[in-house]
Amino acid sequence: MGSIWSLFAPSLLQQPWREVSEKDKRNLEFVKSYQPENKQVKHLRILLHGPVGAGKSSFINSVNTVLRGRPAGGAETDAISGSSYTSKTFKFHKSPGAKYSFVFNDIMGLEKDFDGGINVNDVKLALRGHVKEGYKFNTGQELREGDDGYNSFPTLEDKVHVLVCVVPADAVSRLSDQIVKKIRNIRLAASELGIPHLAILTRVDEACPEVKKDTSNIYKSKYLKEKVDRFHQMLGLPLNCIFLLKNYSHEIESNDKMNAAILCALKQMVTYGEDYLNDL
Repeated sequence: MGSIWSLFAPSLLQQPWREVSEKDKRNLEFVKSYQPENKQVKHLRILLHGPVGAGKSSFINSVNTVLRGRPAGGAETDAISGSSYTSKTFKFHKSPGAKYSFVFNDIMGLEKDFDGGINVNDVKLALRGHVKEGYKFNTGQELREGDDGYNSFPTLEDKVHVLVCVVPADAVSRLSDQIVKKIRNIRLAASELGIPHLAILTRVDEACPEVKKDTSNIYKSKYLKEKVDRFHQMLGLPLNCIFLLKNYSHEIESNDKMNAAILCALKQMVTYGEDYLNDL
């Protein structure tokens, strides 16, 4: 669809609709120096959710790559669906004995079948901090109070401070009604708790040939802008809460253009989470 559409109109805007510069190091400095003002927490907690194979774990690895300045792993990628997924908190190494002051939680992906993928109610429990570290999510069994993996007395540290939906840019138009309904349901639960909600659209290089040639074209691509507008209409998320980026996959060197888009999204996650903690 993208390549056919580009035959009839210029595929790139003259000016980017969002300014993201690989020469601007302020976002990196911000996330490296970040410390929560709220002394009840040591780490800002960011929960990633979305369809199976959307790139949630790859995003965690990409953030790790940006912070280390070289390709880095740590999170198992979620390209293959499964019947279980263990709850893990991913912390980022800063220096000997020190970690960054934000963490990610990656959970089992959403699937279109009613009884497939993670149960939406389990995600809601995770938002409230009721899911213990190491709990194994199961498609056929919802976590309940009294279960071994249920945290009955969550602290503010256990609760989610930012919710991030991860969806491939090239799949926005193909999201099933069931998946969209689940994402909306989770977003509504976060809104009721006052938790900020953002989204990242991954695989931008697969969606747009111009971005595949040059990653700095991310926010110049008319096709990707169209996908952001579509996602905005589907979920009601403000446009300034939707970000485009390419995750690290086959690259063996750090890439400043890729890093700029990743840091743009990461800074906003941390900023929104900090606002949430300070407004409690």
